[in-house]
Amino acid sequence: MRLSTILDILFPAACAGCGGADGVLCPACLPSGRAIQRFQLDALHVAALGPYDGSLRRAILAFKRGRRDVGAVLADMLARYLTSALPAHSVLVPVPTTAARRAERGFDQAVLLAREAGRLSGLGVLDILRQTAGDAQRGRSRLARLGARGRFRCSAGKLVAEVRVVLIDDVATTGATLRDCSAVLTAAGARVAGALVVARTP
Repeated sequence: MRLSTILDILFPAACAGCGGADGVLCPACLPSGRAIQRFQLDALHVAALGPYDGSLRRAILAFKRGRRDVGAVLADMLARYLTSALPAHSVLVPVPTTAARRAERGFDQAVLLAREAGRLSGLGVLDILRQTAGDAQRGRSRLARLGARGRFRCSAGKLVAEVRVVLIDDVATTGATLRDCSAVLTAAGARVAGALVVARTP
């Protein structure tokens, strides 16, 4: 038996949503199909597993602070939606965080979500978006977020031509980031089928 398995048995992880002892995310804190929010950002179709509040907000914050086990559970929820709503030939493209955030956390949460969701759903993953500016959206006013443009580039050039892609991110606030990424991928020749995020802010 692996050491990590033994440790999980002896010291089970507390629920990231409520702090209880019923798993990484207990049944009461898991997003349900009834909570899925579908909305439009111009021509971009977006779906969120739930609103960014309560137990889901706490789970996302725990993931960003290093709880990769929480990220795995959230990715599983994304994969279930993907396999039920998308054709098998779709490709997932994570929305990258800034280099500073990646260095601070030791990982990029959207990349981890996309890779695990891709593995579970059987969909391909293209980690081809890069930040061209180091300014994170967190802490900016709503007006500044909406006005943000040109913060991403596609590192694959024209290699994504005609590929049907779905953007993956943890949280959608104003939608400016998703719009920006969608425009970059479209300019590179991809067909952006939509975006899927864990949560949407009110």
